[in-house]
Amino acid sequence: MDIPGIKILRSREFTEKIIKSINKIVKDINKPVKFMHVCGTHEHTLSKYGLRPLLPKEIEILSGPGCPVCVCPAADIDKAIEIGKRDDTIITTFGDMIRVPATNLSLAQAKAKGADVRIVYGPHDAVKIAKENPNKEVIFFAIGFETTAPLIGYEIQSGPPSNFSVICAYKLIPAALELLISQSQLRIDGFISPGHVSTIIGLQPFKIFSDAYKVPNVIAGFEPNDVLLGILMLLQQIKNKKFETLNEYSRVVKPEGNKIAQGIIADVFQSVSSPWRGIGRILDGGLAIRDKYEEFDADKKFDIKINKSQDIPPGCSCHLVMVGKIYPTECELFRESCTPLNPIGPCMVSMEGTCSIYYKYH
Repeated sequence: MDIPGIKILRSREFTEKIIKSINKIVKDINKPVKFMHVCGTHEHTLSKYGLRPLLPKEIEILSGPGCPVCVCPAADIDKAIEIGKRDDTIITTFGDMIRVPATNLSLAQAKAKGADVRIVYGPHDAVKIAKENPNKEVIFFAIGFETTAPLIGYEIQSGPPSNFSVICAYKLIPAALELLISQSQLRIDGFISPGHVSTIIGLQPFKIFSDAYKVPNVIAGFEPNDVLLGILMLLQQIKNKKFETLNEYSRVVKPEGNKIAQGIIADVFQSVSSPWRGIGRILDGGLAIRDKYEEFDADKKFDIKINKSQDIPPGCSCHLVMVGKIYPTECELFRESCTPLNPIGPCMVSMEGTCSIYYKYH
């Protein structure tokens, strides 16, 4: 599909024009600035296309907790592994999830030990497996942000078979941003907010950061020039001392978001205090299945208690990478014992994990 203006957006001339504007406004501001994105795809764009070296040295772009696989607590994976030990269960989840290290094993290692763990493209595939295996309990391990929650919400609303249930590990991005703002040592001057999430929730949930905290915020797309434009729009706000939540990705993101998807989330889930791996428990940081759909809640169906789990193994610095306190190259395990083939921490697994991206492109 030919999107209007996409050729201009991808042109070298446009890139040069944006960079020239960024350099000029940085001179006007005359102080270092620190921005953070919270999307693995934004980090992928920054690293793959070498955007950081194009920017003036006064601009630092931090990578935040924008990888859903990375922030999934080890306890949730331990729970899935424990359920998977039963002869009558099938664990289904996305491809990246099965390789994420938990306290003792990953789901892939549990599969090698005999657990029935299957990779699916989405929850509809898991429901299909449940229908094909009526004598098995089929559990979908649901991870992600607001972007993917409507998919499983729709399946639950549609009345899946009684042998289907969900481990709900969804996280909510705005709550994490609010926590990061409170960490004064980070001194974040602006957020590049995720376009994927914003297609669902719109702009309103992000406005608290510009309105209450006076931190500029730009919803950005994923083309290299999308990200550069997002940076320029943040700089303009700092220069003008006018802090807003702006939408650079207007060709996809609508101010009101996707009302149908929002309705599904509101009906099936409720926001809860939720643990983020390596970060801690965040108020309203996750989703849980509402009581009216509890028959599909694997937590209630199996009542598995994990007494002790380990989010971050000794020597791993994923928890510091995920909140922008260090870069992956500052971790002593990076490229040494921790590689994509042998991930020690969660950030080295997914294509959206910062360590995995740095390993590939830096």
